Amino acid sequence: MAFLSDIEIAQQCNMKPITEIAAAAGIDEKYVDQYGKFKAKIDPALLKEEGRKNGKLILVTAITPTPAGEGKTTTTIGLADALRRIGKNVTVALREPSLGPVFGIKGGAAGGGYAQVVPMEDINLHFTGDFHAIGAANNLLAAMLDNHIQQGNALGIDVRKIVWKRCVDMNDRQLRFIVDGLGGKVNGTPREDGFDITVASEVMAVFCLATSIQDLKDRLSKIIVAYTYDDQPVTAGDLKAVGAMTALLKEALKPNLVQTLEGTPAFVHGGPFANIAHGCNSVMATQMALKMGDYTVTEAGFGADLGAEKFLDIKCRMAGLVPDAVVVVATVRALKMHGGLAKTDLAKEDLEALEKGIPNLLRHVSNMKNVYRLPCVVAVNRFPTDTDREIEFIIQKCRDLGVNTVLSTVWADGGEGGEALAREVVRLCEEEQGYFRYSYELEGSIEEKIEAVVRKVYGGDGINILPNAAKQIEQLTALGFANCPVCIAKTQYSFSDDPAKTGAPEHFTVTVKNVKISAGAGFIVVLTGDILTMPGLPAKPAAERIDVDENGVISGLF
Repeated sequence: MAFLSDIEIAQQCNMKPITEIAAAAGIDEKYVDQYGKFKAKIDPALLKEEGRKNGKLILVTAITPTPAGEGKTTTTIGLADALRRIGKNVTVALREPSLGPVFGIKGGAAGGGYAQVVPMEDINLHFTGDFHAIGAANNLLAAMLDNHIQQGNALGIDVRKIVWKRCVDMNDRQLRFIVDGLGGKVNGTPREDGFDITVASEVMAVFCLATSIQDLKDRLSKIIVAYTYDDQPVTAGDLKAVGAMTALLKEALKPNLVQTLEGTPAFVHGGPFANIAHGCNSVMATQMALKMGDYTVTEAGFGADLGAEKFLDIKCRMAGLVPDAVVVVATVRALKMHGGLAKTDLAKEDLEALEKGIPNLLRHVSNMKNVYRLPCVVAVNRFPTDTDREIEFIIQKCRDLGVNTVLSTVWADGGEGGEALAREVVRLCEEEQGYFRYSYELEGSIEEKIEAVVRKVYGGDGINILPNAAKQIEQLTALGFANCPVCIAKTQYSFSDDPAKTGAPEHFTVTVKNVKISAGAGFIVVLTGDILTMPGLPAKPAAERIDVDENGVISGLF
């Protein structure tokens, strides 16, 4: 039997006009700005309508990623379709894919198999141009910064203390470290510089956390781009860049509406990386999805130690959100990899490897249930090679934690394969709520907040702050930023800062190398391990497999 690729499945979908999807979600046509037949932007004025109550919020997260795959986005979309199949009024809220992973190694972020959002090619490529607008706003600020220095430097900016980089939404290691401003006096001031990928830009984080145009402007104005000779911060507001940046972002700020393969309304908007930034779709899209559905399914990037932690400790704190239920996605294959099994051996039953690897799942589940005190269910994406004994082993281990396990086959069966999961999620949402707590409070020192995440969420023994990072913490504290939440940038492949430590490592410390403020976003970025804000392409990038035929049909895009 020949299996269709994701793009072939998506291209066979008989999509409904986006006006029908909007109407089904209860969105009046006056709020709908169409981008062709199957995409639209929704006017945020919709959020001001009175009488619309928020539905239930369901967060989908996952175990620590492995090359075997977990299927978090696929589960998110399939669960939304499954809830709709059992008679619920549902919306889904997702991040937009970055072109870097699309052409690199990770792939897109539109789901897979028979649980996808469409039009898949558009969503994974230029979509409605949001990322281009974010990159343009970022680079306008960089141009105005360098122009200010060229035109006399009235603010006294020390060119050795510029912290703002240009960006491009592509994996391009050649741009990580550059020297620019060469060619003589008329061509700028020579200095060391570099590029970030667009999804790592603070403009992306600001964009995703903003709740209105005015909030966007307020946040943009606080972005720190450099420091003066006497170590005082210089902001986008100081450079008078905010109005023009907002003009570039005005249309992009409107959430995008598309649909799943089964016609469920999907808000796809914003997309910061989860190992570098906070890894969640925009607050405005989440708020809109909650107003339009009795149940909203959303996801957070990578494993629960990164995406869910930041969703809960940063996004929920800033936006006043609390999930009604959490789904932790796992596969038998991935857990066996955490247990030391090679990828080539995953098809055979191996309870010993599963026993060694399952602590990874159990730590994530325990965090959701015991650290954050949220109702939780484990969704196991079942593969044909998974044996009944392996599945039963997972079910029993999770039961010992007081958490149910539900099998999911949404990749192969669409919403039908997620109906059991949907019923368990509905049951959890109807349980008594109100016990949610963060992993740390804002009143503690910067060091205390980092250590709280490392100990409570990662399971580590503590932190090792390098001298340079200690100086940065001291400076940020003096500038009044100590009460901000922390956004820890670390590897997605381990609870620790060492990607080789799979499973659920113990007795480790996390080394803090650099600490910087994202004043517009309102959080402190803590850099650990070897985190790159500009990824590179692999030896065989996905871009090599992508093509377009004479009729304009794209192939090779997953």
